[in-house]
Amino acid sequence: MSRVPSLSSPFLLGFDEIERVLDRVTKAADGYPPYNIERLPRDERDPERLRITLAVAGFTRDQLEVSVEESQLVIRGRQQDDKTREYLHRGIAARQFQRTFVLADGIEVLGADLKNGLLSIDLARPEPERVVRTVAIRNHE
Repeated sequence: MSRVPSLSSPFLLGFDEIERVLDRVTKAADGYPPYNIERLPRDERDPERLRITLAVAGFTRDQLEVSVEESQLVIRGRQQDDKTREYLHRGIAARQFQRTFVLADGIEVLGADLKNGLLSIDLARPEPERVVRTVAIRNHE
């Protein structure tokens, strides 16, 4: 994977935190569970949204946790081994996972839904506010 160029340009003021976030994201590149991210268009009752869908077959609602921690969406799954079962072959392991997505400022998590082994999480993409402000120039003579 190629490294993102440094964000230390004098024209990029206040972006030093972004470089740390990019480092954190590239280190969390575990492939389980697989996921999709899609853009859902605006309709008459909902704004434009993003939907993250994770393949979590075998997990129940009680074994999944979705939380927002310090501008990160964190999805955790915890399964316990069933000690009462005797397996002749075990190809499906009980496992745990944690998948993290860094959220931009203002992104809201609208909700989560578990259906047919897919966990879908909807996020609202905020409409950027167009703000123009004139800065007064003082005259020091």
